[in-house]
Amino acid sequence: MQTTITNWNELADKVLQGDSITKEEGLSILQADDEQVLPLMNAAFKIRQHYYQKKVKLNMILNAKSGLCPEDCGYCSQSINSTAPIEKYTLLEKDELLKGAQKALDMKVGTYCIVASGRGPTPKEVDQVIDAVTEIKDTMPLKICACLGILSDEQAVRLKQAGVDRYNHNINTSKSNYGNITTTHTYDDRVDTVETAKAAGMSPCSGIIVGMGEKDEEIIEMAEGLKALDADSIPVNFLNAIPGTLLEKYNYLTPMKCLKVLALMRFINPSKEIRISGGREVNLRSLQPLGLYAANSIFIGDYLTTEGQQGSKDHQMIEDMGFEIEVCAL
Repeated sequence: MQTTITNWNELADKVLQGDSITKEEGLSILQADDEQVLPLMNAAFKIRQHYYQKKVKLNMILNAKSGLCPEDCGYCSQSINSTAPIEKYTLLEKDELLKGAQKALDMKVGTYCIVASGRGPTPKEVDQVIDAVTEIKDTMPLKICACLGILSDEQAVRLKQAGVDRYNHNINTSKSNYGNITTTHTYDDRVDTVETAKAAGMSPCSGIIVGMGEKDEEIIEMAEGLKALDADSIPVNFLNAIPGTLLEKYNYLTPMKCLKVLALMRFINPSKEIRISGGREVNLRSLQPLGLYAANSIFIGDYLTTEGQQGSKDHQMIEDMGFEIEVCAL
């Protein structure tokens, strides 16, 4: 039987004392009446404030290689099965990667994310990324996150030695739902890559995409899976159902549901960076600011093949909420 929560702050206190919430308590969060969302977010903020005060981390993506991907991920406009009209290009030259880093600095970003489509990087692509990262780290106060797909042990070590601080490889969905989303790689392939990055000394970044037909129990499974991975940074994406993708008709998320998911992630992974990521603008809509009561990080600027909110509006949102941008400390 599902647990009925009468005091969300008591549940937050339980988490702050070092206890984990139960599956039943997780379901209570995800299935709470909408009238309970404000007290729920207040309780999530109690945890968030304990670890991060009122600071917000900014991250920016550069789509360094677009399309040309052999994987069949149903949510992705760059998938081999996608007919979405996107730009397709090979890995950008060093100058373009450096320009992206400068843009990140100009937007008050702390972590610059170099993302490339594909199953995994070629030796030449790893060399290109390393060449650019080496110069960025020598000249700019930025943390670097790379997201290049499945890595070998050697590639991971080389990226770390070049100065890559963090490696992103999302689990995306639950293990039990994985076969419904992609067939060209497995959930375990994703987990193995995160472990490879960790073993090389890079900070692990791994997150989810909500809105792909998963059950509430599976959202809890994802959150628990990331806890088991000990991911330092957890991007929470909300499906932006792009025409031409296999999941183009999946459009059932509400802003209230998205807030409950963010609260759940904070309760299950209390000390971790929870980042509101892709689909933020189209799914949270006018309730975007409330997400910051649970999350302490956002992407700013555009995503991979979709546009984001203007950076100036994000800066204003953070200021209006009484939060402050966290300056990158290397």
